[in-house]
Amino acid sequence: EKLTERGHEVVVLTPEVSWTVRNTGQYKMKSYPVSYTVEELDNAFHDYVAAHLKGLPFPLNVLVLYNSAVHVFSTFFVHCKELFSNKETLQYLNQSGFDAVLTDPIFMCGATLANYLALPFVFFMRGLPCNLHYTATQCPSPLSYTPRTFTFNSDRMTFFQRVENALVSLLELVYCNGYYEDALTLSSEVLQRDVSLIDLLNSASVSLLRYDFVFEYVRPVMPNMIFIGGINCAQRKPLSK
Repeated sequence: EKLTERGHEVVVLTPEVSWTVRNTGQYKMKSYPVSYTVEELDNAFHDYVAAHLKGLPFPLNVLVLYNSAVHVFSTFFVHCKELFSNKETLQYLNQSGFDAVLTDPIFMCGATLANYLALPFVFFMRGLPCNLHYTATQCPSPLSYTPRTFTFNSDRMTFFQRVENALVSLLELVYCNGYYEDALTLSSEVLQRDVSLIDLLNSASVSLLRYDFVFEYVRPVMPNMIFIGGINCAQRKPLSK
C-alpha cells in the first residue's frame, strides 16, 4: 500500500489459499490455484509451534525441531511447485515487464522466481535458518559468541556451550540442505542448472530486515542489510516516558 501511495505499480502474487493477503483495492493481485486447504496450513503450523513448546534438552530438541520444520516447509512449499506448473501465471509474469521482485526468502520461492525472471530482487525478511542470511552476504559470524539455531545459548557462553555451538554449526549446512531439499530440486529444474542455497540468496540487491538491531547480538552487517524494526506492528505506539 505504501509503495502504491508513492507512485509504484505493485502486483501481489499469491496462492488462492492464503492466511493474510487480501485485496484492499490499493494494489493489483494475481492469484493462482493450489491444492491445499487453510486447515492443512493451520495443522502444519500448530505442529511446528507445539514442537517449540516442548522444551526438550539438547540434542533431542534439534531432532524434534528439525522434523517439525521439514514438515511445515513441505506443506507450505506446495504453493511454489504449483506456481511453476501453472503456465498461465508464468506467461503473465514473463510478459508483464516487472522491474524488481520483493519477497520474503524463507521458502526460497521468491528468490527462485526472481532468478527465473532474471530480475533484481529485494528481501523483506526476519531471518533464515542456519545463519544463511549472514553467510550469503559474507558477514563475519564468529562461533565464540554468535549462538547457532537450536542451541538457545546467549552471546555469553561457557566453554561447553561454545563446543556445543561449534558442533551445531558443523551440522547447519547438512540440515539446511535437507530442510530446503524440495526448494533446491525445484530451483535446479526451473533454472536448468545445479543450484545451491547460497546461489539463490547471494545476489539479492537489498535485504530489509524486519527487526531491530538492538535486539540482536552485536555483529557486523553488510551495507545492503537495512534494519526496519517495528514494521510488523499493526498499531505502533510511542514509548512511555
